[in-house]
Amino acid sequence: MKKQRPVNLDLTTIKMHSAAHASILHRISGVIMVFAIGILLWTLSTSLSSAEGFAQIKSLLDGFFFKFIILGICAALIYHLLAGVRHLFMDLGHFEELASGNATAKFVIALWLVLTAVVGVWLW
Repeated sequence: MKKQRPVNLDLTTIKMHSAAHASILHRISGVIMVFAIGILLWTLSTSLSSAEGFAQIKSLLDGFFFKFIILGICAALIYHLLAGVRHLFMDLGHFEELASGNATAKFVIALWLVLTAVVGVWLW
């Protein structure tokens, strides 16, 4: 007997809950942080190489584009840290139910947005 399984699953029709969004964002922030390591190591290496290198990095930090990159790195770091702490609590057996998992996911996302806004104000 042939099973009736979907041949082409339309992912746009599936409504994901907050915990799913939080999990996907946690993975994306981890990937961003991998690339951020290269950027941060380059800036550290250049700034420590000479006085001219330090001045070059300092002038880059005054520009909008580099501030935007640094804000993105900080946002990824903040989110990954907050979601990681949430996952640690879940590993300990807390917030594993659907309702509490969604509530903590919404809390983490809201706290992340607030902290990223604070860092954005601090950068500019």
